[in-house]
Amino acid sequence: MTNSVLKVENLNKSYGDNQVLYDINFDLNEGELVSIIGPSGAGKSTLLRCINRLTEPESTSTIIFDEENIVGLSKSQLTEKRKQIGMIFQHYNLVYRLSALENVLHGRLGSYSTFRGALSLYKEEDIKRATEILEVLGLGDRKYYKCKDLSGGQKQRVGIGRALIQDPKMILCDEPIASLDPQSSKMIMEHLRWISQELRIPCLVNLHQVDVAKAYSDRIIGIKSGKIVFKGKPEDLSEADLENIYGAKIDEILA
Repeated sequence: MTNSVLKVENLNKSYGDNQVLYDINFDLNEGELVSIIGPSGAGKSTLLRCINRLTEPESTSTIIFDEENIVGLSKSQLTEKRKQIGMIFQHYNLVYRLSALENVLHGRLGSYSTFRGALSLYKEEDIKRATEILEVLGLGDRKYYKCKDLSGGQKQRVGIGRALIQDPKMILCDEPIASLDPQSSKMIMEHLRWISQELRIPCLVNLHQVDVAKAYSDRIIGIKSGKIVFKGKPEDLSEADLENIYGAKIDEILA
């Protein structure tokens, strides 16, 4: 029996008269890596931001996360719920003047008082855990390096570490490999697949790269002009589906 962690129903989003998401419906289950593909401007980032209410969805939308509809949560309730959602960003969102270890520890700030957080008074067990996570991510020898001195792939692994130390029930990834070379991209996707399969933390990943989505995903969601036009397994994604999603010939899509 699959354990549903996220269930999105009738999700709509408009900015004034401009509707950007139309009646989005899908779920995300424990242990899954699900990719969202589609052209720029299709609504992929808006969808991810609506799920944790960085962008407010329409009030009629339903987003069930951890058995609770987050659309109706108050600000304080939402703050607590967000502690269970890890976020990984295209441009890392790291504090570059701080070390890799300190950036990972930032994932624990939501569990600290403002005073302790401001003074970086981290608990010994959190420092130990952050160190272990960096080891798993292949950055044990870089933990004291300032993030400004790390490569793009290393920065993104620090971002993964920051998400993991939250003990999240779900991780949202917004174009996590868009700025990376192919080798670094491969490493990031392998870490995300390991997180979903071995740690059983589901990952919802926005991707531009169709080949990467097909290689690493359990399921793929295709979005075109704010609407889901494909939902299924990678092997079921046909050339005709891709041409419909991207509005282009297959040679142009895969070029």
